[in-house]
Amino acid sequence: MDRRFFLKSVFAWVAAFFLPLTLRPTPSIAEEDHLTPALGPGPYFKPDSPLRTSFLEQDVPGSKISLRGQVVAMNGSALPNVLVDFWQADANGSYDNTGYKLRGHQFTDQEGQYSLETIIPGGYSGRTRHIHVRVQPRGGSILTTQLFFPEEPMNQTDFLFRPELLMKMTGSMARFDFVLPAESKSATI
Repeated sequence: MDRRFFLKSVFAWVAAFFLPLTLRPTPSIAEEDHLTPALGPGPYFKPDSPLRTSFLEQDVPGSKISLRGQVVAMNGSALPNVLVDFWQADANGSYDNTGYKLRGHQFTDQEGQYSLETIIPGGYSGRTRHIHVRVQPRGGSILTTQLFFPEEPMNQTDFLFRPELLMKMTGSMARFDFVLPAESKSATI
């Protein structure tokens, strides 16, 4: 047996044994455990929020972020015209319960995309920083959940924190894609 043949044989055996252990197939988006988890709306939800894609106002201080993402069905198809309603605390951890500061809704575009300009909310007693969201497709169930910020110390102690609801952050850009059950349909405006 020559050296070159031996090395090729050893490499092929090692690759055949270890490659399946390290290269996992990409999971199907249609798997049940890939649905966006629901979390309660909390005590601060208000119906009839204004239609808008920006919460930035002169009298709302805080670090600005841009949250973007897509709403898709379990089969991966984009869901256009889905109602996406956001509400959150201000930079000090307080909610506006008399008006609609840091509250609003919008509809996804034809590719299921949404975009929100806002600020990083403050945490408050027992809660880490988070943004509340209601996603409402026509003819489907309403998903109410919360989005969390990575690397927040209070994530470890907030009893509602779910790592599956972490936004992906790059500087002041945040991203989160919502995956809804198969029966979800787009809404008509």
